[in-house]
Amino acid sequence: MKPLKVIKNRSDIGAGTRGSDMGIDALEIAAINAENDFFNRHPFIDVPTHNESIYDKVNNTFAKRINFVEEQCERLCEVTSMVLNQQHFPLVISGDHSSALGTMAGIKQTYPTKTLAAIWIDAHADLHAPLSSPSGNIHGMPLAAALGLDNVAYGVNTISEATTASWNKIKAMGVDQPKIKPEHLIYFGLRSTEEVEDKVIEDLGIHSYTVHETRYRKLAVCIQEAIDRLNDVDMIYITFDVDSLDCDLISRGTGTPVSKGFDPSEIIALIQGFISTGKVVCLEVCEINPLLDEKGNKMAETAFDIIDSIFGKTN
Repeated sequence: MKPLKVIKNRSDIGAGTRGSDMGIDALEIAAINAENDFFNRHPFIDVPTHNESIYDKVNNTFAKRINFVEEQCERLCEVTSMVLNQQHFPLVISGDHSSALGTMAGIKQTYPTKTLAAIWIDAHADLHAPLSSPSGNIHGMPLAAALGLDNVAYGVNTISEATTASWNKIKAMGVDQPKIKPEHLIYFGLRSTEEVEDKVIEDLGIHSYTVHETRYRKLAVCIQEAIDRLNDVDMIYITFDVDSLDCDLISRGTGTPVSKGFDPSEIIALIQGFISTGKVVCLEVCEINPLLDEKGNKMAETAFDIIDSIFGKTN
């Protein structure tokens, strides 16, 4: 693997609950308390944020702060591309999950002719668009943008021209085409979806491995099956939303906790399984919210243990 470089993206403006912007600091505190110098050993870059925009009045009900999310994703796109061009492996640590579009756009901007796949480790599908979103929170929309979807068939909202313009810019970020194809998206841990997302998954034939399936059929079997499904892709991007973990087992220190998720050893095995292919070009970790953690800093401590298990011995 190429040398690691940490990208710190402290943005939480795409979420419905404030606090995930503090996730990076919580991870660093977890490392300090464990007397682990991980964050001192690896170079890093801080991405400027628009977090001050949370104090502005929300005028766009169906795509809240979309103009600022667009700018934040552009920043992350450029930083991710720069790190890849420097021949580093980007470990992106983000606040909310809207950032994932910026990360994928940066990968495709760097390698426009290569085929990208996404391993989406998450309790949620993140397949809404402004037309279909019930909440307007853009951390529920990055995959729709990456796939180039508008969800017109399931539209229930009337959106403004300005929102449409921003959404089109987000979809065209990095390269003016979808970042991934439906057959190159694989979910792990999905268990909290809405009807529109279920229909989109069915319409597009997107594959999803539930926690129950990975345990019943054995995780290693499902990982190998997913690797075989992605045999024709050039690159793999992995995103790990900590709400894929079992909130009852770990903590509720994330914006949208869901029970009956993975345990940490399963997440480690998942990520390492795909890294072993040699195709993984980026890992993103997101949605740690220490303000919601009823067990002190447990979610960040768990996420750091996962990160350190995967990268702790790298140079």
